[in-house]
Amino acid sequence: MEDYTPQLPEDDNLHEHYAFTVGKGQTPLRVDKYLMNFIENATRNKIQAAAKNGNIFVNGLPVKSNYKVKPNDAIKVMFEHPTYEGLLVGENIPLDVVYEDDELLVVNKPAGMVVHPGHGNYAGTLINALIYRFDNLPNNSSDRPGLVHRIDKDTSGLLVVAKTEHAMNYLSNQFAEKTSEREYVALVWGNVEADEGTVEGNIGRHPKNRLQNTVFLGDEADKGKPAVTHYKVLERLGYVTLISCKLETGRTHQIRVHMKHIGHTLFNDERYGGEKILKGTTFTKYKQFVDNCFKVLPRQALHAKTLGFEHPKTGEFMRFTSEVPDDIQQCVEKWRSYSKHQEL
Repeated sequence: MEDYTPQLPEDDNLHEHYAFTVGKGQTPLRVDKYLMNFIENATRNKIQAAAKNGNIFVNGLPVKSNYKVKPNDAIKVMFEHPTYEGLLVGENIPLDVVYEDDELLVVNKPAGMVVHPGHGNYAGTLINALIYRFDNLPNNSSDRPGLVHRIDKDTSGLLVVAKTEHAMNYLSNQFAEKTSEREYVALVWGNVEADEGTVEGNIGRHPKNRLQNTVFLGDEADKGKPAVTHYKVLERLGYVTLISCKLETGRTHQIRVHMKHIGHTLFNDERYGGEKILKGTTFTKYKQFVDNCFKVLPRQALHAKTLGFEHPKTGEFMRFTSEVPDDIQQCVEKWRSYSKHQEL
């Protein structure tokens, strides 16, 4: 009997929106529940509707919602419409441009702006603003116009954008070779005891929550990619600490994951548990104080403050610095005042 490997239907009308390979340690789980853990902003109803309409394939065959996933299953979610990322439209969105010439521009991104379209965010992104403003931006290795690197939606700060193929290659190489300079300011839970230190640990997708990344150590280290973060204490504020982080590598959520790994989750980082009171007292007044801090700073306390790189044409090393935004400054002021009051 010949081996038969099922193939996806050769239907030009179907476009791949999501693809996952089930991990080796996965216990049997309904495919709709499995996908809930892996697709941002998805509802169970939407996933079940996709299965009912024959849009969910496992190992090349359409399955129903109650299909139990097994280790190494190849899951694809296919729809008749292209991915929203593939339907990029320019939008007239104001940008805070710190520097611009024929090769590149440096943008100070506000918190809340998504860098590139993705699941749940198909408009209002930095890329929508860039393609409105410029024609023929070079694509990076992920087919994203102009982007040399990225920062998270709720992280504020500096990004460099390439305007030519030469600039894209030249700048991307600097990030790959770790010769670019990136310094962030972060407010983290707890008193960081050492004045400075380095966190090393391979970072990869969390095995149980695809929306998070995690550090893999020891026998599992090969599951992630090498990541190095150097940190320095700027100010101790009792139950929280203001730190500076310099990136040697640029993994997704790197600072957020590394600081959680050493027990200092970023303040109000909802995805990694920092929106809970992780340090401090049980007094109601303290809880009210922290809630007020969360209201002042309704996002993770992370700002890309400094960006440095060698210019692709002149070879000159350029360094840009941006002010820490008001929301972080106000939050730090509150903690400064609180910690002084506690010392009295």
